[in-house]
Amino acid sequence: MKLQGALYPWRFRIVLGLLALMTGALAWRIVDLQVVDQSFLKNQGDARSVRHIPIPAHRGLITDRHGEPLAVSTPVTTLWGNPRELQAAQARWPELAEALGQEPAALAQRLKDQAEREFTYLVRGLTPEQGERVLALGIPGVYSQEEFRRFYPAGEVAAHVVGFTDIDDRGREGLELAYDEWLAGVPGKRQVLKDRRGRLIKDVQVTKNAKAGKTLALSIDLRLQYLAHRELRNALLEFGAKAGSLVMLDVKTGEVLAMVNQPTYNPNNRRNLQPDAMRNRAMTDVFEPGSTMKPISMSAALETGRWKPSDIVEVWPGSLRIGRYTIRDVSKSEGRELDLTGILINSSNVGMSKVAFDIGGAAIHDVMRKVGFGQDTGLGFPGERVGNLPSHREWRKAETATLSYGYGLSVTAVQLAHAYSTLANNGRLVPMSMTRVDQNPEGVEVISPAVAKTLQGMLQEVIEAPRGVFRAQVPGYHVAGKSGTARKASSSSRGYQENAYRSMFAGFGPMKDPRIAVAVVIDEPSKSGYYGGLVSAPVFSRVMSGALRLLNVAPDNLPPTEDIQTAEAANTKGGRI
Repeated sequence: MKLQGALYPWRFRIVLGLLALMTGALAWRIVDLQVVDQSFLKNQGDARSVRHIPIPAHRGLITDRHGEPLAVSTPVTTLWGNPRELQAAQARWPELAEALGQEPAALAQRLKDQAEREFTYLVRGLTPEQGERVLALGIPGVYSQEEFRRFYPAGEVAAHVVGFTDIDDRGREGLELAYDEWLAGVPGKRQVLKDRRGRLIKDVQVTKNAKAGKTLALSIDLRLQYLAHRELRNALLEFGAKAGSLVMLDVKTGEVLAMVNQPTYNPNNRRNLQPDAMRNRAMTDVFEPGSTMKPISMSAALETGRWKPSDIVEVWPGSLRIGRYTIRDVSKSEGRELDLTGILINSSNVGMSKVAFDIGGAAIHDVMRKVGFGQDTGLGFPGERVGNLPSHREWRKAETATLSYGYGLSVTAVQLAHAYSTLANNGRLVPMSMTRVDQNPEGVEVISPAVAKTLQGMLQEVIEAPRGVFRAQVPGYHVAGKSGTARKASSSSRGYQENAYRSMFAGFGPMKDPRIAVAVVIDEPSKSGYYGGLVSAPVFSRVMSGALRLLNVAPDNLPPTEDIQTAEAANTKGGRI
């Protein structure tokens, strides 16, 4: 019997040809995919399994001028979960909540609400040991990732200067924010294989190494920072004050050696943080500086050449009428007349006003502007205020008088310290810095050295004269400075608040070669007085005394030593005298 195909041989050949073509096509496709176009398939497979996981980079270290750490980054473990996977392990949710230290009901509700999601944070910022204990439970759908958390060894002492970071390690306050780009590291990348459920199968390789942030060395001296913090806190407790600030500058370099505020906060624990405590009042709060401005006004008078320290001004009867305004001296002066030094010692508003009338408000305004009032300090601190230095086309007597004794303008504690450091630096204004300065800056001469030297001697008399601010004296050192007391302006209406004052003191030392300048501002003292010479001057004395000793500055006011006569040993053998 013949095969059916033999009857139609052409059909059989066609079928065989088609089969051969199909086999050849399949073979070529296999070769094409496995040899010619291998990279395409590999890329497609990798796209479904290969992932790049970021490698966190820690922020740069913040230190004081001597290398003491102020902000460090420590590794922490963050636990995250896949809610879809966790749905299959609902029986273990209470166990997971207990390990995480969370309420079981709250965790269960959160996982149910996010049941269709594949990612949720369970807890962040655990120590590596705590994270390992949770992972050891073996609950499906719970994973970990490495992060860094900021820790501040100095705590509340340097909180306002250093600031803090948020949970994602980005700067949010202080120098952490100002230098965020400098401190922030560059994350790396790690290549891994994951399955379709996102589970890690294999750690392939590191494709990009993480780059740590750069170190930031501040001008702050942590020893002086602790000293200033302690003395300011004690003063607020003693006088029942609302708040306070203290700034210490290096006269020669412009470096900020200490900057403290009260109230303060602990940046390591911000759960109960009050917003009012976060303010760096030394830079963000402005105030009328009161009598601390009189030395600046007096320097303007000396600069004109029309006045010298021995010139006499009549201050009797202690008041001066200008239109509907009356200028009064707070304390009664000795005698009817005072020289320029006596005006500063007695803090005479009447005497200062009469000098100001002679030289004009524009001259005083010009010197105040030159020493930094109403100007940006250049520190770049977030939220810093520049204050207000009014300028008038025509200076009337009322505006001239009030400006001369520190009313009608607003300044910050940093600006006040900067102005006095200029007086201490023989009239040369150097830019301030919050970072360590390796070379002394050039500076700009804004007050003639002769006038600055004269004013230094006058301010020394303010402290050492019989009627001077004796509470500001520093044992073993000659220092100079001026107190100030100003009523607080009312925020709700024009005028000033009743029984609300700011007590201030600004000065520098030692007088042989001025090294540091200090400004103290205490807000609303409510016990035992409110005058700057009573409240702020003792803080200046204690801080200046401690600082000069810590900096190994040689005393320039030691009592004369008595010649001690010693007996000479006899030239005899044996024995002793």
